[in-house]
Amino acid sequence: MKNLIISDMTLKQAQGTYDLSFKEKIEIAKLLDKLKVSVIELAPFTGSKVDAVLVKTICSCIKNSVISLPVDLSENGVAQAYDLIKNARKPRLQISVPMSTVQMEYVCHKKPDKMLEMISDVVSKASEVCCDVDFVATDATRSEPDFLRKAIQTAISAGATTVTLCDTAGECTADEFVLLITSLKQEIEGLSNVKLAINASNNLGLAVSTVLAAVKAGVDEIKTASCRSDAPSLESVLKIIRARGDSVGAGVDVSLTEFQRASRQIEWICDAKAVSVSSLGGDTQAPDTEDSYSLNKFTDLNTVSDAVVSLGYDLSEEDIQKVYEEFKRAAEKKNISLRELDAIVASSAMQVPATYRLVSYVINSGNVISSTANILLEKDGKNIAGVCIGDGPIDAAFLAIEQILGHHYELDDFRIRSVTEGREAIGNAIVKLKADGKVYSGTGLSTDIIGASIRAYISAVNKIVFEQNV
Repeated sequence: MKNLIISDMTLKQAQGTYDLSFKEKIEIAKLLDKLKVSVIELAPFTGSKVDAVLVKTICSCIKNSVISLPVDLSENGVAQAYDLIKNARKPRLQISVPMSTVQMEYVCHKKPDKMLEMISDVVSKASEVCCDVDFVATDATRSEPDFLRKAIQTAISAGATTVTLCDTAGECTADEFVLLITSLKQEIEGLSNVKLAINASNNLGLAVSTVLAAVKAGVDEIKTASCRSDAPSLESVLKIIRARGDSVGAGVDVSLTEFQRASRQIEWICDAKAVSVSSLGGDTQAPDTEDSYSLNKFTDLNTVSDAVVSLGYDLSEEDIQKVYEEFKRAAEKKNISLRELDAIVASSAMQVPATYRLVSYVINSGNVISSTANILLEKDGKNIAGVCIGDGPIDAAFLAIEQILGHHYELDDFRIRSVTEGREAIGNAIVKLKADGKVYSGTGLSTDIIGASIRAYISAVNKIVFEQNV
């Protein structure tokens, strides 16, 4: 009985649907890794500095799963993607190419012969730098059979180690998918030497039956998602393979009990973000995300105060007034999103004398060593050191600070953004900690992302310590 490869697309499909924070994406990746999901697929790299930090952080803290990152079909796409995941324990480059005539023209603006040249070129470059390359034939079920065969053969000859067939339209029945798989296995030389995967859309509710039939037909890998999407749910696939795996000659190496607990956490994180932001007063209808909800220069104090409460803060009247004054200055130039309001709260509310000051920090991190942090803080004129190992440099730094404090605070949120452009860009980190049911936010600025994160954490800690000692 073969062990079925489970590839989870939660982080890939959550892009643009669920407004997940930096911390939530890391948490989901860790949960999937803990479940020993075979492959964790990430969203395409957008080019932002925050995205780069996110991908590298995930790569540093994932111990079991393959990390798969889509390749931009451009001249530098392969090099850029591999540079981000090269330190992962198990890196994979994913090359998605449209197979239907309409999609080829619309997405790539190329004719079939030029598409084959591009597939050969991109897959060859990917296989030169990475030993695991996933060629994804999107819209495969609506492609011309002859072109699909040539495209897959080209990808295999160029070095692809996995071939994924996608029913993008979601109109293919289980029997039709099996017929496609069987015919391709018979007609394509070398297909039996690579892993064959399917991405079955659940638009018509046929995904689970298609998965079972495809596994019986010899498919090695199944694309799933733990969030609500058109892909078959990870839970449903695991349940059916555990229940009927013997009949199709496949099994999964996942504890169902452990899975159900972790799956609920992932679903809760995603579903909480999918719910529209509640109305915060006035005539404005709140959209789905914090970034799309905006307040303007005409927004009154009460509405801003309600928005601050919705972010989890319990501020004094004095601090609310400070936030509103800073908000008004910013709103004269542009509309303010909830995320931007969050940053305003972090920078203007609850400003207190610094009980702890950062003296120095030394971070060691790499793909062959565990991340360590040596933090030196000053309190009452005395230096206190903390040294810790963590899942990535930022986790190690936060643990070292907690060691100095002798106390653990719940990390409610963690975000990093670039506030300037270019190679010397300044990063703004926001850390939100929970203590006694209240949220305390700290902010830090630095050209060094780790330095900004450490300063933000200390800023939040100083607010907690000050209030608890008042």
